[in-house]
Amino acid sequence: MTHAERPFSRLKLHCTLLLAALFLFITMPAAFAHAQDKVIIAYVFPRDRVLSPDEINARKLTRINYAFANIKDGEIVEGFPHDAENLAILNALKRDNPALRILVSVGGWTWSGNFSDAALTRQSRTRFIASAVRFLERYHLDGLDIDWEYPNQIGNGNTFRPEDKHNFTLLLAELRQRFDAEQKRLGRRLYTSIATGASQKFLDNTEMAKVQHYVDTINLMTYDFYVGGPTTGHDAPLFHNPADPKNVSADHSLDLYLQAEVSEKKIVLGLPFYGRSWGEVPNINNGLFQPGKAARGVHFSYPDLPNLLATGFARYWDQTASVPFLYNPSTQVFVTYEDPQSIARKCRYVRERHLAGVMFWEYSNDSTGILLDALHAGLQPPPDSNSGAD
Repeated sequence: MTHAERPFSRLKLHCTLLLAALFLFITMPAAFAHAQDKVIIAYVFPRDRVLSPDEINARKLTRINYAFANIKDGEIVEGFPHDAENLAILNALKRDNPALRILVSVGGWTWSGNFSDAALTRQSRTRFIASAVRFLERYHLDGLDIDWEYPNQIGNGNTFRPEDKHNFTLLLAELRQRFDAEQKRLGRRLYTSIATGASQKFLDNTEMAKVQHYVDTINLMTYDFYVGGPTTGHDAPLFHNPADPKNVSADHSLDLYLQAEVSEKKIVLGLPFYGRSWGEVPNINNGLFQPGKAARGVHFSYPDLPNLLATGFARYWDQTASVPFLYNPSTQVFVTYEDPQSIARKCRYVRERHLAGVMFWEYSNDSTGILLDALHAGLQPPPDSNSGAD
């Protein structure tokens, strides 16, 4: 190529790129054309099955956290036999949504027992982080979600120690440092996030004001407020109902985090895509905040819940807490759950409080896509948000 040819060639190249960009903008799906300023994170937990390529609507998500990888001998390892197949299927979803990011979540309630040892020393942390890099490269992933339940707490019979409080910070700081270096080598962004408890106890055992600087999002698990126990209650109330004996809500948890000097812009509000039930609940206050026997470990998928209305259940709306519940006076069964109305209200709350977005546990509990549709619609910026209209 001669010097005389270069200006013309560069101009032609610039025009070609401009036309290509314009074509993509015009033809891209509406979900992409209308910028999504809030993250929508889905936890996907297939366990021992292979995902179907068409069961996940990638266009309505910004991030998928694949659950769970395990920790063995201080290193991140596959949790289930079909992880390789499933991660390949999830990566293929980027054809429908190139902006989608796939992370692997390590730990969880069942597999958090080895975090304390992995975070204990500089050497053990280096070993853990090196295994994370290998895992991400092996499966072409975009980052790591740390789901340690919980530092300096026994959780599911886990090893824990007071040093966890500071070691949790060190683990995330060193992970971010290593990922920053790997990004330059790989030429792409690597994300870090954490799933966190919604209580003051979690904050007392961590250094969240420091931790927030090393993660892209803090996925606040504002659900499971009522798990088992002798009294019925809301699994994920948005606001506190004065009649609630446990005095819990997502709003209260957010205030605790803000008081701990955590930026709201890092916080992602957690939602449950399932229901929980109690039996032997007396017909007082439609079963809400009444004694009963919880069905431990029993989850209802959302498509099952509306069907209960045909079998004697009635739906009630707690105006104060902004969540629904079901009660059957004949069978004395109480059900707490999430529905499109409560999701819409929580999405409005996320926008009002300037949070980073929403995450939910977990995708397969919403096979109809009704809850995800409500979530996606609720987080869209108002159509006249840039026009100055009210």
